[in-house]
Amino acid sequence: VQLVESGGGLVQPGGSLKLSCAASGGPFSGYAMAWFRQAPGKEREFVAAIRWSDSVTYYADSVKDRFAISRDNAKTTMFLQMNVLGPEDSALYYCAAREGRIASPGYYLRLAYQYYSWGQGTQVTVSS
Repeated sequence: VQLVESGGGLVQPGGSLKLSCAASGGPFSGYAMAWFRQAPGKEREFVAAIRWSDSVTYYADSVKDRFAISRDNAKTTMFLQMNVLGPEDSALYYCAAREGRIASPGYYLRLAYQYYSWGQGTQVTVSS
């Protein structure tokens, strides 16, 4: 599946942004999709994941009270609503997709190597 992110941009501290990730070729029929982010000089880190069939969600501790991951009913697009943004949230945000089921999704869906399709990323910059 090909993934295309959109919605990034420049926002002031305390502001909000909503990212989208569109899957090409019709509804995504795989197991899960996720958001990761990578700031300059840092490793790629998990942000949030959603199990596609039942919309069970998983979050990194650093975002769980501020971000919300979701998907549309047509199962073609994933979203990340980001609120109360701070400079530490500035990064290139990637969406990723996994086709097959895994055991212990709460653990393994946080790991980048579990995903086989990646988008090109959308930049989020939080600055005054």
